[in-house]
Formats: sequence, C-alpha cells, structure tokens
Amino acid sequence: MFELATETLLVLALVGLAAGFVDSIAGGGGLITVPALLLCGFSPVEALGTNKLQSLFGSGSATLSYAAKGHVDLRRQAPFAVLSALGAAAGALLATVVPDGVLEAVLPVLLVAIALYFALKPNMGDVDGARRIAPLLFGVTLVPAIGFYDGLFGPGTGSFFMLAFVTLAGYGMLKATAHTKLLNFASNLGAFAVFSAVGVVSWEAGLVMGAAQFAGARMGAALAMKSGAKLIKPLLVTTCTVLALRLLVDDGNPLRLWLWG
Repeated sequence: MFELATETLLVLALVGLAAGFVDSIAGGGGLITVPALLLCGFSPVEALGTNKLQSLFGSGSATLSYAAKGHVDLRRQAPFAVLSALGAAAGALLATVVPDGVLEAVLPVLLVAIALYFALKPNMGDVDGARRIAPLLFGVTLVPAIGFYDGLFGPGTGSFFMLAFVTLAGYGMLKATAHTKLLNFASNLGAFAVFSAVGVVSWEAGLVMGAAQFAGARMGAALAMKSGAKLIKPLLVTTCTVLALRLLVDDGNPLRLWLWG
C-alpha cells in the first residue's frame, strides 16, 4: 500500500458521503467508490478490498436507521444475515475461479432488465404484496446466492436483493430497502473478512471513506423513510441503468467488444 496525500483523502471522503447517501436508498454505491479508488492509484483487488471496508459503515448506518424505525427486525433476520455473510466469504475466496469477462458481459443485461421491471411495473408502492416463496426457502437459497455474488464481483448486489424481496417475498419498496441494507451489510462483512485476511485493504482510505459513508447513509435512509416508494423507485431505476452503462462502456467488457468491435 502507498501513502495517500491529504487532498486525496478529502476527495475520497466526499466520494464516500455521496456513495453512502445513494446506496442507502437504492444501492449502487460501489459505482461511485470503486472507480474513485482506482483513479487514486489502487489496484483492482485493493480497490475491491478497501471498498468493502468503507461499505460496512454505510450499510451498517442505514441498517441501524431502518431498524430504529421498525422497518427491519434485526434479531429475526439474523440467521439470514449470517447466510449472506457466509455466501459473500465463499464468493471472495473463489473470486479468481470465474473469469471476469463472463460476469462483465452478463451483468449489464441483468441490470437493465431490473431497471425495466421497476420502471414499468404499475402500482409498486410501500404496501406488501403477494409472497411467492416461503421465507425459509428464500433465506437458504437466494440470500447466500446473492451474498456469494457480492463477494465474487459486487456491483448491483443491492439491486438484486431489492428485486428478490419485491418479486418473491412480496415486500413493499421501503421494507425491501430496509432488509436489503441488512443483508448487504452482512455480505460486505463476510467479503471484507476475506479481503482483510489476504492483506488487500487500505485501512487509511477505508476508514476515512467509511466515516463519510456513515453520515451519508444516515441522511439517505432518513429521506427514504420520509418519501418511500416515490423516491426509492426512480432512484433504483436510475442507479441500475447508470451502473449497467458504466460496466458496458468498460474497455475490457466482452459484450462491448461484441457490440461495437
């Protein structure tokens, strides 16, 4: 690891503040933080490891805010949080097994599909809908699977959790957001444990960004609880679309090379 200038740390703090605000409402904070860390000179694996450290503060802050207002029961959801963490730890351990190109090509398509679903589905609000899968089955299959993806790759994890909660668990937008942040916090923790163990985390950058993330997430969660679906839905659609475009224009994305040569 290299020493960071004070000016760089200040910029990263502002980045963390913005990412925490957006991520606490619609996910996608990594879209802001990972490119910023790469621009500051971190290697890809260091950027991912450091991002997991600072993400803990944002997702943890948002989770506490939602729990304090009764939107998520931490004790009741604890077993699912453990499964999310274990899935993410496994994903981080196996991060070198799946070629990056496969995920980079598929992910933009999935994110655009999620954005279209939330944009076009009518009557989507904060009232719970029909449950299509038993809670236990949801917890032992989808939760660790999405957690595994978060440890393996990461971008869009919050969007995948949101989609699962809304379409399969039947949660309203606000309730889905609250539960997403808890499980995302757990997956961040599981992946961070692995990245920390192999020594690819910048504690200096991660803690500075994390403190700012905590503040940004508190502000974002408060706004989401005040505005509900009318804020969460459009921001989720926008975040998914921008994240998909950001991944698609990457020079190394095989889908981009296939489309434009």
